[in-house]
Amino acid sequence: MAEIGKGVTAGKLAINVQKRLTRAQEKVLQKLGKADETRDVVFEEMVANFNKQMAEGTKLQKDLKAYLAAVKTMHDASRRLQDCLADMYEPDWFGKEEMDALAEDTDTLWLDYHQSITDKSLQNMDIYLSQFPDIKARIAKRDRKLVDFDSARHHFTSLQKGKKKDEAKIAKAEEDLGRAQKIFEELNVELQDELPALWDRRVGVYVNTFQSLAGHQEKFHKEMSKLSQNLNDIMTKLEEQRQIKKGATAASKTGDCAKSEGANHSESASSAPKSAVTNGSDGELPPGFLYKVKAVHDYAATDGDELELKMGDVVLVLAFDNPDEQDDGWLMGLKESQWFQKKDISAKGVFPENFTQRV
Repeated sequence: MAEIGKGVTAGKLAINVQKRLTRAQEKVLQKLGKADETRDVVFEEMVANFNKQMAEGTKLQKDLKAYLAAVKTMHDASRRLQDCLADMYEPDWFGKEEMDALAEDTDTLWLDYHQSITDKSLQNMDIYLSQFPDIKARIAKRDRKLVDFDSARHHFTSLQKGKKKDEAKIAKAEEDLGRAQKIFEELNVELQDELPALWDRRVGVYVNTFQSLAGHQEKFHKEMSKLSQNLNDIMTKLEEQRQIKKGATAASKTGDCAKSEGANHSESASSAPKSAVTNGSDGELPPGFLYKVKAVHDYAATDGDELELKMGDVVLVLAFDNPDEQDDGWLMGLKESQWFQKKDISAKGVFPENFTQRV
């Protein structure tokens, strides 16, 4: 017999075609009410649950993939942002090495987060859904075998009720009925056991999936919070560095200006120390006086050589005896009220320039 296709002969093809025709005829008769249809309400409910379970699982899998795609998009955006900051960050700025390490740690954290969700949550859903196609195919096969069983039963009943009974045909029909019933019941019993068990397993699958997802989210956000705090600390110290440099530049310019004025008004300036500038000949101001400032904030001294300030205090700024001892952003001074009351130069102390305003 000639082969129609791989493993399929013309005889097998004819048998399959005949089965389809018989099933189609039986379904028509059942719809017309001319043949009994076997119904199993409990099984139909199981199939409805199965279809709902498969649809929900497929949607969850789709949404997990969408979530992973969003994580990858956020990772790419984070990487570009870190690269941009690294390109702008100048080598002499505070925390250059820390910034580079921070960018690398952030990139690694995103990679680990994406991989963890893929390995634990998404793969679990893939495995869970992989069993549905086989069960769906067996449900469809069970439905076909039920139609075959109904058709064989209908044929057997018709032969029995016929006026002219052919015992050979009746025996053959009874044998076909028994075979059809056996095949159907084997499939039916298997599915009756599997479908309720599969329906119950969905809860465990959802619990494992979302517990795993929540755990990885918690770990990721906790670690990312630490990195974000580190970035904030670096930015804060960078701004402090900028303010200190700004204050030092302003103090340097002010000192140079005061020295120039002192040189123009005092013939003895060339023989006096560069940091000592007097103001007039009346002797009312302390040696080394440069200019006055007013405190715009309270400042509590933290060391014995510091000057404590209250908002509104007027301070006479003095030159340092040794200019090398001056720190950036700090000035030497004496409260005006103390000088005029006691004329005691020993009451001078250092204070932060940014707590004052020149008057």
